[in-house]
This record gives sequence, structure tokens and C-alpha cells, in this order.
Amino acid sequence: MCMRKTTTGLLALLTLAWATSLQAADPQAGKARSALCAACHGADGNSVNPVWPKLAGQHPRYLEKQLRDFRSGKRKNSNMSPMAAPLSDEDIANLAAWFSLQKRSPGAADPALVEQGARIYRGGIPERGVPACTGCHSPTGAGNPEAGYPALSGQHAEYTRIQLEAFRKEERSNDPAGIMRTIASTLKDREIRALASYVSGLH
Repeated sequence: MCMRKTTTGLLALLTLAWATSLQAADPQAGKARSALCAACHGADGNSVNPVWPKLAGQHPRYLEKQLRDFRSGKRKNSNMSPMAAPLSDEDIANLAAWFSLQKRSPGAADPALVEQGARIYRGGIPERGVPACTGCHSPTGAGNPEAGYPALSGQHAEYTRIQLEAFRKEERSNDPAGIMRTIASTLKDREIRALASYVSGLH
């Protein structure tokens, strides 16, 4: 009972600290700092090139983690690592706040992949121990901001495919507790394409 109370109290403190950091962030300062981001991600965070992610509407906690990971080298990318290197913690919080407030443009799913994508997203692949994606990313693809799980709905299918393949190859390893690497390691190419396409069409 004592351990449970201690854990609950610690989680409450962490949640409060996260909420306080969000309140302290300045979206307008983030907008001003985002000028360099616009070339790839668009002025409002809706990138045109499908290999670059849409940042609009993404949870600030997730965006902050990714920027810090690019800055530290925990997540590697030849474009993003040098862009994140000069950012301060304040810059990162402000950028995350700005992009999180923007409206994400909708995506579209390939009709030929919808059935398979929906089946995996909503039911997983039980025979291989793959859980439903809804458990972390919600039935609507809205994600879980408190847990730091990203919103997927409307994201470019190509970007999502690239990330799932990177997790599968362990070229990307900044997922908490290796969750995504474990899941992606069991997925086949068509299953990855189907999932990526399906979440792009979620609204």
C-alpha cells in the first residue's frame, strides 16, 4: 500500500511538472523561432513533402522529447540533428507549444489497404503477440499526451512507414522501453504500409 501511494504521488508530481512547463511555454516565441522549420515542415507545421512529418497538432510533450533526442543524438537524422543542436530547452518548449496549437491537415488512406490497416490498428495480430495500436494511440489516432504517445491521425503515410521500418531495423531507438521496436520487429512490409496508410486517413 505504501509503495502504491508513493508511485501515485510521484506520477502526480511528474504530471504537475509537465503541466507547469506547458503553461510556461510561449507559443508566439515558438512561432518566431519556427522560421527555419518552415522550409521542411511548413509555416503551420503541415509539411508538403510526405517524407517530412506534419508537426501541426502534435502533442507538445512528444515534440519536446523528439527535439531533445535530436539535440542529444539519441535520435539521429542528418537534417534534424544540426537543426536541434543550437536549441535551448526554452526554444524547444516554445516550438512545441506553437506547433501543437496548429491544425493538422487531413490525410487519406489507400482504399486497397484500409481493411488490413484497420484490422491491425484496432485488433493487433494476436497470433504474433502484436497489440492493437488503439491502446497507446487511441481509436481515433489522437495519441496519449500524458504518456507521450504521439497523435498519428492525418500524418503522412510515407513518413509513418519510414519510421516503422526504422524501428523494425533498430535504426531508431528512442521509443520508451523499446515498445515500438518490439512491435515493428514482427510486422511485414505490407502490414507496415497498411498501418501507415490507415492512420493517415483517420480523422
